[in-house]
Amino acid sequence: MIEDKTLAKKIIAKNVAKQLKDGQVVNLGIGLPSLVANYVPKEMNIVFQSENGMVGMGEIAASEDKDEEVVNAGGQCVTLLPQGAFFDSSMSFSLIRGGHIDIAVLGALEVDEKGNLANWVVPNKMVPGMGGAMDLAIGAKKVIVAMLHTRNGKPKILKKCRLPLTAKAQVDLIVTELCVIQVTNDGLVLKEICKETTVDEIKSLTEANLIIPDNLKTMSM
Repeated sequence: MIEDKTLAKKIIAKNVAKQLKDGQVVNLGIGLPSLVANYVPKEMNIVFQSENGMVGMGEIAASEDKDEEVVNAGGQCVTLLPQGAFFDSSMSFSLIRGGHIDIAVLGALEVDEKGNLANWVVPNKMVPGMGGAMDLAIGAKKVIVAMLHTRNGKPKILKKCRLPLTAKAQVDLIVTELCVIQVTNDGLVLKEICKETTVDEIKSLTEANLIIPDNLKTMSM
């Protein structure tokens, strides 16, 4: 278990960035997913899109570079690449709903072994609404969930989601600080593990059943 949450989020963002390919259009969700842009190699041409109306988004802005008018969907100040552009919400969601997003990187409260996603509401808690998560989960060609493996020590990867769903059977890959898991028709396949953990620890912190292949790889730290 990795107790340092800052390190855990860095590991997740770095390993999501490894999944991206040159030339892709990628939407980064609110929170942890927004860190992914910080770990993409400079030579790679990834077009990051933000649902509030931006393409060509760069890294989260350093304190000295902050421009309050250049923000991502979560309200964080970000940088804008030279080829970047702004547009209204109708154009933004035309990109999303039209199938023009190659990968959506979303946070999650729960994911289950069928690839169901719950990431927008906890019962009896005040929230602003689902936002664009439902559209992204359905519209993107591939959905990667980037999240901490547990919440208060309890598993977030379940046999069946208990919270209201954002989307049904849309998650393709789950990246946590402990492992990378692929969602398949046969179940959840453990693909990579962090060198700071073991398969037994991951299984103990995961409610869903895991398929363990012989050729496990090691995650980037």
